[in-house]
Amino acid sequence: MRRREFITLACGAAITWPLAVRAQTAKVPTIGVLLTGNPDPEIFLKGFRDALRDVGYTDGQNIRLEVRSAEGKSVLLPQKAAELVGLKVDIIVAALTPAIQAAKQATSDIPIVMAPAGEPVGTGLVASLARPGGNVTGVSAATAELAGKSLELVREALPSARRVAVLANEADPLAKPFLEQIDKGARTLGLEVDTTMVRPETPLDAVFDEISSKKAEALIVQGSLQQKELFDLAIKHRLPSFSSNRQVANTGGLMTYAANSAELQRGAAGYVDKILKGAKPADLPVEQPTKFELVINANTAKALGLTVPPSLLARADEVIE
Repeated sequence: MRRREFITLACGAAITWPLAVRAQTAKVPTIGVLLTGNPDPEIFLKGFRDALRDVGYTDGQNIRLEVRSAEGKSVLLPQKAAELVGLKVDIIVAALTPAIQAAKQATSDIPIVMAPAGEPVGTGLVASLARPGGNVTGVSAATAELAGKSLELVREALPSARRVAVLANEADPLAKPFLEQIDKGARTLGLEVDTTMVRPETPLDAVFDEISSKKAEALIVQGSLQQKELFDLAIKHRLPSFSSNRQVANTGGLMTYAANSAELQRGAAGYVDKILKGAKPADLPVEQPTKFELVINANTAKALGLTVPPSLLARADEVIE
């Protein structure tokens, strides 16, 4: 080989090789996902992965998910949030107010996407819906505002009911606005409400014994309380259960009226896309739901020996059978 040809080939290789290495070692964005783990995290993750694919991201290819679950124990959320911060993830996606609050307390630098939050302004997660400020933005589920709708469903499904038990999550900042809406709705509908504060890890047998002793005829559950044991006990104690979180119906609750889950997850994936492309959370307005769905669990109704009024079945967006 001539000396000039050798030098040309060597120079070409010197230029091409680093480019190839850079292409092979290009950083894949890492998205931390923080969940309470109640119910099974896969319920959230399946829908979120589908939503990410819709905006061009596939886990394991051009994006990587690092999932941390508190396994239903709210006290573990700060630790799990700190783990994600330690991994230097590019974005944290957190579902429900307790997880979002833990993420916000763990970092003021990493962007946080609410997926969703119940009442982001009232609980102090963002400064305003239009201009969130700080490092938090995302979607609101309008959960507190929908609490009164649960009471309306009680009235329609159980016209003779007068006393309603309410389980609120002591570990969730949303409990205060949630209960304010419950009290307001109860006054309007002429219902008596007995509220019990619990945490996701609270032993529930004694709680339900107390509820039953007070002759409650229905149960409203704050959306961040989703453990299956809770709804199994509600059935055991013959208590029709209602909530403003769609996942409650999957876990065994009787009825939910809530923001459309697919819309919320598409919204969260959209924020991930915008932030990865350079947008700042502080400049991205919080998205509010536009679609709502009534879901009825017919299996739970059957277990309770309850006949759901045809008017409700006709309006239901989904009947779980």
